[in-house]
Amino acid sequence: MPTTLDVLSLGEPMVELSAREPVSLREAHTFDLGWGGDTSNVAVAVRRLGRTAAYVARVGDDGFGASLLDLWRREGVDVSGVVVDPARPTGVYFLSREADGPHAFTYYRSGSAASALSALDLSHDEIAQARVVHTSGITQAIGSGPADAASAAFRMARDAGGITSYDPNVRSALWPLDRARAVILATLAMVDIALPSLDDARALTGLDDPAAIADEMLAHGARVVALKLGADGALVADAEKHELVPPYDVAAVDPAGAGDTFDAAFLVAWLEGNDLLECGDFANAAAALTTTGIGCVGPIPARTAVEMLRREQSHRTRSRRTA
Repeated sequence: MPTTLDVLSLGEPMVELSAREPVSLREAHTFDLGWGGDTSNVAVAVRRLGRTAAYVARVGDDGFGASLLDLWRREGVDVSGVVVDPARPTGVYFLSREADGPHAFTYYRSGSAASALSALDLSHDEIAQARVVHTSGITQAIGSGPADAASAAFRMARDAGGITSYDPNVRSALWPLDRARAVILATLAMVDIALPSLDDARALTGLDDPAAIADEMLAHGARVVALKLGADGALVADAEKHELVPPYDVAAVDPAGAGDTFDAAFLVAWLEGNDLLECGDFANAAAALTTTGIGCVGPIPARTAVEMLRREQSHRTRSRRTA
C-alpha cells in the first residue's frame, strides 16, 4: 500500500472483449482483450494522471482475474484490497458495433466474484488512509453485499475525515429505476463530490435543466456536483455558484470510459487544491482525450497529454456563471 494514498476506488471490475469487425455480436469472430468496470477505470486514470490509487474488489481465480491484476499492477494501482475468489468467475462483457451504429454491450456478470463483495472485504486502515474514497451506483446495483460495502466505506471515510466521491452511473438493466432513484438519492447524503452524467441525473431527479438538477443534488446532501454534459462540457456547482465549463474540440471515436476518466481527473485536480472551474476544465480535457481511442482503458491519457491539450486550446472561453 502506498505511503500516501490519494484515491481508493471500490467496485466491480470486468474484462472487455471487443469485436474487431464492425458487425453484430452474432457475426463477430475476432475479439480484442481489454478491461472495464467504472471504478476500475477511475483507479487506472488516477494513476495515469499522476496520483496514487488503490482498488478494492473481488475477481475470480481465473485467467480474466489474473489479467485484471496484471493491468492494475502494471499501472501502479495498489491491489492489496483485491480478493481472489476461488468459487466465482470474473465478470465479462462483449462490445460490438455494426457499421456506423452505436456500441452494443452484452454482459455476463451474474454470480460474478464482484457481486460477492461485502463490507468484510474492507480494510478500515486503508480506507482511513485514503484522501478520497470513490464508488458508484453500479457497485450498489450488482448486489446487497457490494451495496453494503459501498455504504460502509463511505462511513469509514467520513469518520476518518476523508472525502467521499460518487458517480450514480444508473444502469436500468441492473435494477428498476424507482429503486435506483431511492438508493442513489439517499446516498447523496454521504457524498462530498457527486459526479453524475446529465442523462442519469435527469432520470433520477425528473428535471431537465442542468442548473436545477445540480441544485436538487446539492439539496440531497452533496457538497459539490460536477454534472457531465457530454459534448457540451460540464456544469460544476456548490452551494455558492454554478459554472458551465466548455468542452474541448477533439476527433471523438468512442465515448466508452470517458465519464470515468472525467471522475478521476476531477478528483486529481480537487486534491491538488484547484477551484471548481479548474477541476471541471481539467476533467473535460482528460475525458475528451479518452474519446479519441477505442475501449475504456487504452485511451485514458497521461497527465502530459492533458496539459498539452489545455495549452493548445487555451483560447477557449473557460466558463460562464449561471447562478
